[in-house]
Amino acid sequence: MAGILVWFWNERFWLPHNVTWADLKSTEESTFPQAEDLYLAIPLAFCIFCIRLFFERFIAKPCALALKIQASGPQKAQHNAILEKVFTSITKHPDEKRLDGLSKQLDWDVRNIQRWFRQRRNQEKPSTLTRFCESMWKFTFNLYIFTYGFRYLKKTPWLWNTRQCWYNYPYQQLTSDLHYYYLVELSFYWSLMFSQFTDIKRKDFGIMFLHHLAAISLITFSYANNMVRVGTLVMGLHDMAEVLLEAAKMANYSKCQKLCDLLFVVFALVFLIARLGVFPLWILNTTLFESWEIVGPYPSWWVFNLLLVLLQFLHLFWSYLIIKIACKAICKGKIGKWNPLHVSKDDRSDIESSSDEEDSVSWTKHSQNPSSNGISSNGMNGYLMGAAVSEEH
Repeated sequence: MAGILVWFWNERFWLPHNVTWADLKSTEESTFPQAEDLYLAIPLAFCIFCIRLFFERFIAKPCALALKIQASGPQKAQHNAILEKVFTSITKHPDEKRLDGLSKQLDWDVRNIQRWFRQRRNQEKPSTLTRFCESMWKFTFNLYIFTYGFRYLKKTPWLWNTRQCWYNYPYQQLTSDLHYYYLVELSFYWSLMFSQFTDIKRKDFGIMFLHHLAAISLITFSYANNMVRVGTLVMGLHDMAEVLLEAAKMANYSKCQKLCDLLFVVFALVFLIARLGVFPLWILNTTLFESWEIVGPYPSWWVFNLLLVLLQFLHLFWSYLIIKIACKAICKGKIGKWNPLHVSKDDRSDIESSSDEEDSVSWTKHSQNPSSNGISSNGMNGYLMGAAVSEEH
């Protein structure tokens, strides 16, 4: 084990040329990031998870009930042993041939069997109240950490001049505020990594798992080799859009349509500008080019930038989905008669993360305002929100 640790923490990988771990050892006069500080993130992640459980039960749930959000789940399907066996052992989405066979076996109409499978699938989906509580927790935490990060960053020179991230690198001292900011962010992502297996199951489970893994790796890498200055810029930039997304989802669950539409539009603009504009032109520019000019490349520098490029590809993927949904909504709004029931299922699956079909469809249907051409602007926005905000991108 000692040999593995020596190999893993090889100075030639982690640090620039002619820099050793001994040079970055904290003393009474100077404080630098220490790799062993990262071990604190695991117990802190457990504490954050416990705080979340308390928050959702005693704060978020009363708020949801005050907003008259339903606590009951979807309607349960009628008990049928044969259909239950097919559902649990064979398929949750029977094809036409199997539906015909079941219809003959049970002497049921095919439509009734389809309805049974739809209701049975919905039984496994969480209630709107559960979704609201989860979104309220994420909104509250992201708002707190974004506010803390903004108040900290506005006093730093590297927010206004990114070259300051690399001057005197890696001998940049670690302040208590920066240390707290990093540990709380890392602990939150670890808590998301763990809770993802117990949270609402979403279609983009793999993508979000990769996102959390990339975030944890980036925070760990940047802390271990003291790239914390540019790390704070990355964290602050990402927290901004998350606040708006969770706020839009809460408005959606509360059926505050106009607020939901407004928040989603603001979220989409902030997301696209931050992830497709600011991130590559500001963050990647300083990590790839300014750091090359001032410090020069070394092995962990390549890994760090590779992770940032991977993160940018995830940004492109999510941005593509948001733009695709927005374009489809606008195009559908120009057609004389548009029935969201015909398109919302397929379009929504492009971006939503859960398998909640009926909830989103009913939301979009509610958002329509009958008019001579069959759809109003609210109907189009409702479709957009049902597609993109019902569950996380």
